[in-house]
Amino acid sequence: QVQLVESGGGSVQAGGSLSLSCASSGRVFSRLAMGWYRQAPGKQRELVATIANGGSTDYGDSVKGRFTISRDNAKNTVYLQMNSLKPEDTAVYYCSARVVVYGTYSALSFWGQGTQVTVSS
Repeated sequence: QVQLVESGGGSVQAGGSLSLSCASSGRVFSRLAMGWYRQAPGKQRELVATIANGGSTDYGDSVKGRFTISRDNAKNTVYLQMNSLKPEDTAVYYCSARVVVYGTYSALSFWGQGTQVTVSS
């Protein structure tokens, strides 16, 4: 199985910056993509950003131009640099990894425990 350990997050004032990181461990056949999602109170979980193993990225509309996702394949770690933060960015941020597992050779998604990001106005 895959374990995801998130770090970073915290509290910042609007306009500030924060960074998140997520380290993935576990024996898998292949790693497909990693990413970040977030969930604010009373709202559905939404895409923040994803990055494929080859480096292609995808961002949620609300964070384009402000957030940057990157990954270090050698360390199986994904990073999220968040700039120009807004109060509406306040949420629990979850790391996700999509991998192909041994045995069934099926693609599965795994999730981290989540880390709180709070942006005050």
